[in-house]
Amino acid sequence: MITDNVAERDFFTDTTLVQEPHPWVEALRAQGPLVREHHHNSIVLTGYDEVQDVYSRPEDFSNVVCVGGPLGGVPFTPQGDDICAAIEANRDKFVFSEHFITFDGEAHRVHRALLTKLLTFKRLKANEAFMDSYAGELIEAFAARRSCELVSEFSQPLATMVIADLLGVPEEDREELRAKVLPAPGGADQGEGAVFVDPLAVFTEVFTDYLKDRRAHPRDDLLTELVNSRLPDGSDPGIDTMVRLACFLFIGGQDTSAKLLASAVRILAERPGIQQALRADRNLIGNFIEETLRFESPTMNDFRLARRTTTVGGVEVKAGTIITLSLTGANRDPDYFENPNEFDMNRPKVRDHLAFGRGPHGCLGAPLARLEARTGLNRLLDAFPVIEIDEEHHGPAGARHYNYLPSYILRGLEDLYLRFP
Repeated sequence: MITDNVAERDFFTDTTLVQEPHPWVEALRAQGPLVREHHHNSIVLTGYDEVQDVYSRPEDFSNVVCVGGPLGGVPFTPQGDDICAAIEANRDKFVFSEHFITFDGEAHRVHRALLTKLLTFKRLKANEAFMDSYAGELIEAFAARRSCELVSEFSQPLATMVIADLLGVPEEDREELRAKVLPAPGGADQGEGAVFVDPLAVFTEVFTDYLKDRRAHPRDDLLTELVNSRLPDGSDPGIDTMVRLACFLFIGGQDTSAKLLASAVRILAERPGIQQALRADRNLIGNFIEETLRFESPTMNDFRLARRTTTVGGVEVKAGTIITLSLTGANRDPDYFENPNEFDMNRPKVRDHLAFGRGPHGCLGAPLARLEARTGLNRLLDAFPVIEIDEEHHGPAGARHYNYLPSYILRGLEDLYLRFP
């Protein structure tokens, strides 16, 4: 447990803080729902209402810093009370500026629309059969030894293969793609001025080949539909844009899903009473997943840049200020959630969490993440009468230790060892 003056430490570069984020969040919350951290001059929002307010005002807050956050910085000196023109003039200098998640306004809307029309309920349901079957195959591989490391043996490969199947990645290529090692976005040990590595770039060449092939030889898959999509004015977005969208789907489609499932299983294994309740009534799994999202949000922090001088929660925010939206804080705000540090899947506002964000930039993969978590949990509960934490790796109850990704953006277990006695 962190016991020093935690509020004065640098959350964005201190790897010990990202392993255990809640003391830092609560130390800031004690100072108010908006607090300026002095290391990078970012205003941190820990209040539910304040975070939701920022999400609801894209006209005042730009998404251009959503990947780099305070460490990515602003590539110009903000001047005046309206920097909208300066943002556009310097947009190509921001981290990940070529990817649509950093776009604003109409540019973001039209690019996001290319994906939303493809990720239909019908397509996800068709993908569910593969999801269930592949989950069963993964479990068979470790069932006999009555133990596993869940992240590498179940949650991550399931998420990777599910999105590969959804996209239409050839079966013979899937294992190779799964084996690629990706850097964690928002590495907390990279420090000020670090070079940000684009994890999507790892897959640029392979998805360029896929999309060129689909254009020449169409198939009944999502990649074919994507490469033949058109913008609202009927124009072709171009192969480079389509490749970036395909790479984003591949990475984004597995990232949240894998982290959510691992966190859900950890909570399940730590709480025998909840595990027993879910076994008795599988209809409770939906609420269990929602409370997991609130309690252990896969995204810890999101970021916005104030486009204009404005106010949040009655406090002035100057144009050019990077806003850190603490989803960890908002989802445990005691002014919104009663007893927020208790896991209660029966809480009245169980679906009100902000784990997937809100507004025009809300997570596209939310339905897929929920479906994978439900499928994975059901398969594990079917396969094993008891699911326990492996104390040899994580310590006894009351003194557990877990390793989390060294990222100030994402909250995800690096490993989770289980036993099935």
